[in-house]
Amino acid sequence: MTSSQVDRTDEPRAGSGAVGGDTPEEGYERGLGSRQVQMIAIGGAIGVGLFLGAGANIAKAGPSLILMYALAGVIIFFIMRALGELLLYRPVSGSFAEYSREFLGPFFGYFTGWTYWLMWVVTGMAELTAAAIYVHYWFPAVPQWVTALVFLVVLFVANLISVKLFGEIEFWFSMVKVTALIGMIVIGLGVLTFGFSSAGDTASVANLWQFDGFFPKGIGSSLMTLQGVMFAYLAVELVGVTAGESENPEKTLPKAINTLPWRIALFYVGALTVILCVVKWTEFAPGVSPFVEAFAKIGIPAGAGIVNFVVLTAALSSCNSGMYSTGRMLRTLADNGEAPRVFNKLSSTKTPAFGITVSVLFMGIGVILNYVVPEKAFGYVTSVATAAGIWTWLMILVSHILYRRAVDAGRLPASSFPAPGGAKCSWVAVVFLLFVTGLIAYDADSRICLYVMAVWAVALAVGWFVLKARNPQVTERREATFEKVG
Repeated sequence: MTSSQVDRTDEPRAGSGAVGGDTPEEGYERGLGSRQVQMIAIGGAIGVGLFLGAGANIAKAGPSLILMYALAGVIIFFIMRALGELLLYRPVSGSFAEYSREFLGPFFGYFTGWTYWLMWVVTGMAELTAAAIYVHYWFPAVPQWVTALVFLVVLFVANLISVKLFGEIEFWFSMVKVTALIGMIVIGLGVLTFGFSSAGDTASVANLWQFDGFFPKGIGSSLMTLQGVMFAYLAVELVGVTAGESENPEKTLPKAINTLPWRIALFYVGALTVILCVVKWTEFAPGVSPFVEAFAKIGIPAGAGIVNFVVLTAALSSCNSGMYSTGRMLRTLADNGEAPRVFNKLSSTKTPAFGITVSVLFMGIGVILNYVVPEKAFGYVTSVATAAGIWTWLMILVSHILYRRAVDAGRLPASSFPAPGGAKCSWVAVVFLLFVTGLIAYDADSRICLYVMAVWAVALAVGWFVLKARNPQVTERREATFEKVG
């Protein structure tokens, strides 16, 4: 948005500078270039949920899982375009909490900031566990908790050094994942087209419907996989957290968001379609990566080891992103008086070092879980991350709906990156996410995460009342003042 679009005055917000500024300077180093932001966006759409979790979902839904990933992908695009419109209206680090605070009120900003922090802390625990399991494939004698601790320390140090190093690590992690997936798709298409390898005789597009149809377990069973599918898409919104440290957010953020459809079509829908054509769905099982299984059927030497390395990079990538985003979210909360002021300080390298350190200490609980219950550690935390992620997405959508309402009324300036369909697509996405939440509540195995979130909500509510008693002005609504546009 250029200055010629609107002339406005803003009320300052506690600790965060001008609320309505186009690109508020918050002390961060704008060290993430276009190349890194693009790869962070791509990496956010490829995670352990695809590489490992798809195995269990294929067993539940068969080939119809492709349709579930495509459906969820459309909703994710609606969410990201809503976020993109908000980001170009006011690009700011800690964006989800800031928009919730501006459009729904201080409590929602407080709740969303802390919940997004929780999501990444528990995701970090899960990914550390996953990484340790993958290393165990090569080195079974090394205790799982030792590997988790080593990865935790290495990524922690990298995040403290500079945002440029974080961006560079994430760039190469994402490069490995993207290259591997494209390679898998090309090999699978080669098997289908030319019939080479031990899987060539049975590989066929007809595998998508020949074994009890496209919905072999029924539509209801297919819909129940949506909760796992949504977990696979967690972190796609991370590009929004980079807004405060992108060199040119007005150019890099729209480009990153607009490439999301082809990334979903290629890496999720495309990869799964090729794999389920090469190997019939009945040969996949929970707990086994469908990519590892497919490579084993094709007969590629060391294929399982290659995929294991790729999945390891996916886990470390997610954990690396978690450390990055938790430190920034704690600083946003401290900016608004909703967390101790010490989290507001930046180190000499312009990173929120204290916030990252505290977050890493909480992620260390994952190391303890790997010591106490290594076989159950991963399952304990992933469902909580999904519930927290759904809350974050809902807040993005509701904030966008309220923002569009304010724009239509002439109270706020229009964004230079409007979402197609306006608020209508956001309403569709809200209904979809509420439907998925209902599925989670219906499923006895995943329902526990809603109980955990209920306890979390009570704890945050208590914290809010304590905060209100100690510092009432923090909990008062502070809105930007804009001149009427249009």
